[in-house]
Amino acid sequence: MTMKKRGIRKRLVGTVVSDKMDKTVIVSVDRLVKHPIYKKYVKRRAKYAAHDERNECCVGDRVMVIESRPLSKTKRWRVSKVLEKAV
Repeated sequence: MTMKKRGIRKRLVGTVVSDKMDKTVIVSVDRLVKHPIYKKYVKRRAKYAAHDERNECCVGDRVMVIESRPLSKTKRWRVSKVLEKAV
């Protein structure tokens, strides 16, 4: 009997920007990208819809999200843990 290994899932750290939906939060993830011509680092931002099973996240919280199977039309991420709560 062979055991299948689950693949390595992507993990991202971001800030919750919206918690108006039930069991869903919008997480904004910033990253720095080097400009190909000017060699300057430019900020890029992406927003992901993430599943928050216990509705524990609030706007301003830093959270870690983990890749998962599609949960709805837009949700492909789950909140793994809350790293720091907003003040």
